[in-house]
Order: sequence, then structure tokens, then C-alpha cells
Amino acid sequence: MIRSVIRGSGSALPAKVVTNAELAERVDTSDEWIVERSGIRQRHIAGEGETTATLAIDAARAALADAGMDGASIDLIVLATATPDNTFPATATKVQDALGCNGGIAFDVAAVCSGFLYALATADSMLRTGLASRALVIGAETFSRILDWEDRTTCVLFGDGAGAVILEATECNSDDAPGLISTRLHADGAQHELLYTDGGPSTTQTVGHVRMKGREVFRHAVVNLADVLNEVLEHTELSAADIDWVVPHQANKRILDATARKLGISDEKVIVTVDQHANTSAASVPLAFDVARKDGRIKPGDLVMFEAMGGGFTWGACLARL
Repeated sequence: MIRSVIRGSGSALPAKVVTNAELAERVDTSDEWIVERSGIRQRHIAGEGETTATLAIDAARAALADAGMDGASIDLIVLATATPDNTFPATATKVQDALGCNGGIAFDVAAVCSGFLYALATADSMLRTGLASRALVIGAETFSRILDWEDRTTCVLFGDGAGAVILEATECNSDDAPGLISTRLHADGAQHELLYTDGGPSTTQTVGHVRMKGREVFRHAVVNLADVLNEVLEHTELSAADIDWVVPHQANKRILDATARKLGISDEKVIVTVDQHANTSAASVPLAFDVARKDGRIKPGDLVMFEAMGGGFTWGACLARL
């Protein structure tokens, strides 16, 4: 059988760091208020010259270096973002050009905070069917560009960044072989007004700002994430105890804690970076994964569960062996 094996990872963050105390000088909030409700202590904010594409390119180059591969060997780029540089063309094509792998497949995926999971599943399917042999999967965002900086309920929650992984189609003859094992994705458009932007090219011809009904999103997130994680475990005939690490979307520490409790997963198995990066939307899962790989927590042979939920609603989970 063919499996998509993770060969490398990389990430990129804007140079500018904004603390909760600095935000408190701008809106009616405090460090205590933000930490208590989200676990966030700081976030990176893109500055002049830093865009979704530049962050994606830096993360991609870091992933290629980690994998010991040349950009020209990549024949598929799937980039997840809700904040592309342009309405079109796809930001993935800018990454493709910068890496010198023109001529292959390159496109964007829009599923907001679940975008990386959707991109990962898409690339995995294309590798398994032979449309490509090596894929670069990226989550990259400059969410600060669509925030209402006078809305304290949303502007304190988000940050900018990018994360990337290299997948390679590999022949495997064992269930214990490395690679992506099982993915499940879902969406529920009936809930789209709970988390959205109040703009768009076909409606207002403006970018718009993030709007969110936080309590409702929290409730849906805990239920949906626990359900999809169980769905993947049932499909693979594994239990929560078999998982070495959970790499969740870094939206809110309370959501991470509540989901882990619901599944009976120890807090020590959950990778948490929301305190340092805030919610970087599609970038959060690969960014957290890269941090945990580089600091030595996630090791070859580990079973890793990725999970995320975002506006749409969209949500999903993917189990992989490193």
C-alpha cells in the first residue's frame, strides 16, 4: 500500500511580538482577563513586508531543509489560508515560484482553522492516487489584517504565522509503518453565522472583519472535536490510550482542556502553544507540530493525532505515525 509519510516540518513567525499588556493599552482588557478565558499570553503580528505568502515561503524552506530536500523535487503544493495575499491567484503559486518548483500542482484550500487538516487530506489523497509523489502542505495566515482592533472579544485571540510539512508517497507493507493512517472531515454550513467575516469580494467588495459568538463556538468545538477524534479511533480500531500525542488547533486553552477531558486523554499528551502564538487559524496545527518535533517531544514511531475546528463550521482529525 501507499502511505503519505511526513519527511520534514518547518514554521515561521513574524518578528513583532505583542503581549497582553500591550493590547490592554489599546482596548478595554487585561492580561488576567485574556489568560483566564483563553490561555493566551502573547501573539506574533505581521509587520510591513510580511504577508501570508512570505510567511508560507519561510515555513516551506524550513520544512525542505528539515527534510533534506530541494524545492524543485516538490510536485504538489496545497496551502491552507483564510487570508490570501490576493483574491487570486492562489498564494500557493507564489510559494511555488519562490521555491523553483514551477509546473507541478499548486492551489489554496479555504477551511479557516480546519484548513490544514483539509489540505493534509487533499494532498494525501493525491499522493495515494499517483497524481504527485512529494507534497508541501502549508497552513499560513495573517489574521491580524482582518481583525477589528476595537473588538476586545476577538482581537485578543488571534495571531499570525505559518507551518508546513513535507509528505512523500511511500510503499509500505505493515500497518505499523510511518505515514498518515486515517482522516475524517466534516462541515456544517448551518452554523456559518457563529464565526465569519462581515465582508467579501462578491458581497461588500471589502475584506471585512472577524465576527464570532464565542460561547456557541466553544460549545460546538468541544462536542465536534471529541466526536471526530472518536470517529478516527473507531476506524483504526485504536483507543485514546494508544495515542502518544495530540496536536490540536490552538484556539483556546479551555477548549483543549475540555476536549482532552471528554476523551480521557492526559494533559501531558496535548501539545499546547496557544500561550505563545494565540490562534493562528490554519497555521496553528503545523506550527505546534513543528515546535514539538524540534524540541524532541514528538519522535519517530509516535502516533500523533491532529485535530481542528473552524468557521463554516468545518472540523476534522487525522491520525499519523511518525
